[in-house]
Amino acid sequence: AALALLCGSAAAVVVWKWLGKRQIQKKMEEARRTRDEGVKKMAKAVQQFREQVSSVQKDAILSLPLLELTGRLQEGSLSPKTVLYTYLEKALEVTQQTNCLRHFIPECEEQLQEIQRQREKGLLYGIPVSIKDHIGHKGHLSPCGLVQCLGTLVQEDSVLVKVLKRQGAIPFAMTNVPQSLFNYDCSNPIFGQTLNPFNHQKSPGGSSGGEGALIAGGGSILGIGSDIGGSIRLPSSFCGLCGLKPTAERLSVWHTHLLNVDVCSYPTPVPCTLGPMARDVDSLALCMKALLCQDMFQLDPTVPPIPFDEEVYSSSAPLRVGYYDTDGYFPLPPCMRRVVWETRGALQAAGHQLVPFSPPRIHYVMTELFLKTFFADGGRAWLDVFTGDIVDPSLKSQVNCCKIPSLGKKLLALILKPLQFLLLLKLKNVATISTCRSVKEMWNHHHQIEAYRTEFIARWRELQLDVVLCPVLGPAFTTGYPGKLLTAISSTMLYNVLNFPAGVVPVSMVTEADEEELELYQGWCDDPWDRTLKQAVAGAVGLPVAVQCVALPWREELCLRLMKEVETLSREK
Repeated sequence: AALALLCGSAAAVVVWKWLGKRQIQKKMEEARRTRDEGVKKMAKAVQQFREQVSSVQKDAILSLPLLELTGRLQEGSLSPKTVLYTYLEKALEVTQQTNCLRHFIPECEEQLQEIQRQREKGLLYGIPVSIKDHIGHKGHLSPCGLVQCLGTLVQEDSVLVKVLKRQGAIPFAMTNVPQSLFNYDCSNPIFGQTLNPFNHQKSPGGSSGGEGALIAGGGSILGIGSDIGGSIRLPSSFCGLCGLKPTAERLSVWHTHLLNVDVCSYPTPVPCTLGPMARDVDSLALCMKALLCQDMFQLDPTVPPIPFDEEVYSSSAPLRVGYYDTDGYFPLPPCMRRVVWETRGALQAAGHQLVPFSPPRIHYVMTELFLKTFFADGGRAWLDVFTGDIVDPSLKSQVNCCKIPSLGKKLLALILKPLQFLLLLKLKNVATISTCRSVKEMWNHHHQIEAYRTEFIARWRELQLDVVLCPVLGPAFTTGYPGKLLTAISSTMLYNVLNFPAGVVPVSMVTEADEEELELYQGWCDDPWDRTLKQAVAGAVGLPVAVQCVALPWREELCLRLMKEVETLSREK
C-alpha cells in the first residue's frame, strides 16, 4: 500500500509538472500568435499604402541621415505618412531576416494624425522611432521575455515616450530583448533569438539587441535602448551603430518597466539609464536635444532641468583626451585594441592632446562593486523571476550558478582557493561572488561605490582630462556565447558603476590580418574562458569594430563632441 501511495504521488507530481509546462507553452504560443497577427496586419497596411502611392522613392528616403530627414519633413517636401510607411515596410523586411521585432505599435497611425494637429512641429516631427521592449507604451506588454509578464498591459506611456510624441516622433515598433534583460545576447523562450543583420551566425548584442538589429538593418532611423552594464553600447559595438549611455537621471526612466515593476522602484547604486541608438552621432545629439526639453522636466521633476548645450557639442577647441587600450581585467581581441591606437593617432594628428590613463582597480570594481550590486542576495531575487517559467538556454549557466546553495558556494570557494590568483585576475562566474549578509554590509557596499567614484574622479582631474578614449567589447559574438562570458563586459560595466556618460562609435572593420592575429590570442592565461572568447569572436571579417568615448557625469554634450570628432576622423580615413 505504501509503495502504491508513493508511486501514485510520484505520478501526480509528474502530471502536475506536465500540466504546468503545457500552460506555459500555451501562453507562449498565444503571445507569438498575437505578434504574428500584428505583423500580418502591418504588412497589409503597408501594401494598401503602396497601392495608393506607388511613386515613393523608398531607397532615397531610407538613405537620408536623420538631420536631413527632419529638414525635409519640417519643410514639407516629405510627408510623415510616406516616411512612416517606408520604414514600416523596411522593418518588416529586417525582422523577417533577423527576428528583431517583438511587436508593431498599431497606434502609430493615431500618432500620425495627432502630429498633424499639433500647433508647432517638434524637433522630431514625423520621425519613426523604435523602442526597447520594456519601455512603457500604453496598451502594450513589457514582458522582458518572461511568461509571467505576458498578462499585464501597460496603463500609461512612459515619460520618455510622452516626450517623444510631443516632439512629433512616431513610436512604431517595440524590439526584442534577452530573457530578464540580464544578458548581452538577444534570445528568450517566447520570441526567440534575434540575429545580427550583417552575419546571421552572430549576435546583435544585448540587452538592446532588437534595437541594434533593426537600426543596423535599416528598419529604424532612431531607437531608444537602456543600459545597466553595457546594454546600449554592446549592441552598438556588435552592429556598427552609435549609441549613448547618458548619466542616470539625465533622461527620465519613469514608467519604464522591469519584470512588471517600474525601474524607479529598484533602489540600486548602479542605476538603469535610457539612451538613444542611431547610425551617426548627429542623430544622438538631435535626440538628446529633443528629449531635454521643458516637457521632460515637467513630467518628471526628478530630472535636472539641464537643456542640451549645443555650444559644447559644436565647439572645435582641442580636447585633452585620456586613453587606454585595456583595463587589465578581460583582455579584448586584437582588433579592439588596434582601433584604440589608430583613433588615438588620428586625434593627435588633428591637434588634440592625448594622455595615457589607467583606470584603477578594475578587478575590485568588477567583483566587489558591480556583480555584488546585482547578486547581493546570492541571486535569489533574480531567480524568482524564472518561477513558473522556461529558462532560455543562453541563461542556464548563470541560473544554475545562482541555484548553488550557500554552503555549496562556500565549499566551492574553498576548493578554488589554490586558484585564487586566477580568480582575482578574472572572475569567471557568479558562483563565487560574495553577498551582502546584513543591512550594514549593504550600506558599506554603497559607500564603497561612492569612494571608488571619488578616487576615479580624483585621478581624472589630476591629469586634467576632458574626456577618455577606451575600448569596448567586440566584435560581434557568435550567438550563444555571451551567456558563457558574463564578466567579459568589464569595459562597459565600469562606466555604469561610475555613472559617467559613455558612448560607442564604429571606426573600422575586422580585417583578415585581425583574424590571423586572433589565432595567436591567449588572453592572460590561455584558460578555458580566454579560449571561449577566442571562439566567440572568430569568423568576424568585415564586421564593425568600435571604440568607446567617456566624459564626467552630466557632460553628455562633451562625450558626444568626442564621439563626433572620432566619427569624422574615421570617415576621412
